[in-house]
Amino acid sequence: MPTPKKGPRLASSPAHERLMLANMATSLFQNGRITTTLPKAKRLRPLAERLITFAKRGDLHSRRRVMRVIRNKSVVHILFTQIAEQMEQREGGYTRIVKITPRVGDAAPAAVIELVTEPVAKKAVVKEAEAAAKVAEEEAPAVEAEATEAAEAVEAPVEETAAAEAEAPAEEAADAEKAE
Repeated sequence: MPTPKKGPRLASSPAHERLMLANMATSLFQNGRITTTLPKAKRLRPLAERLITFAKRGDLHSRRRVMRVIRNKSVVHILFTQIAEQMEQREGGYTRIVKITPRVGDAAPAAVIELVTEPVAKKAVVKEAEAAAKVAEEEAPAVEAEATEAAEAVEAPVEETAAAEAEAPAEEAADAEKAE
């Protein structure tokens, strides 16, 4: 079990922090994005991503575990039907934190935490590797075809020469018979 965080909490007590994070997760799943302070957003991210992972499983036990944190059944329904479908191809990284200008009044560092809804794009490195593999596959048959053609070209003159030599004495013998 991980050791608890040392130092002050986001709120006055651990219970208050837990409830605050649950309310923020509910708002995030309802609206798709929320504006909050940077420390709160950083503490919300692991909780929200874990809840989305449970929603992707989709079984009854996962739904009950999510219901422990998010008490609103309509939000849980949205999480399990819409958000889980959007995140199906994504392997983690379901949320994004973007820093914005400090909050007016107390100049607290503010941030927007939002769900990542863009489709997953393959990494450029994977694309380059796949392109190199295709090029190698295309060149391999061409190289093999050239090698077979070259081998046939080398064998063909030898066969033609042998055939020509075999025909030459026969032709000379035929010419000699005609001359007689």
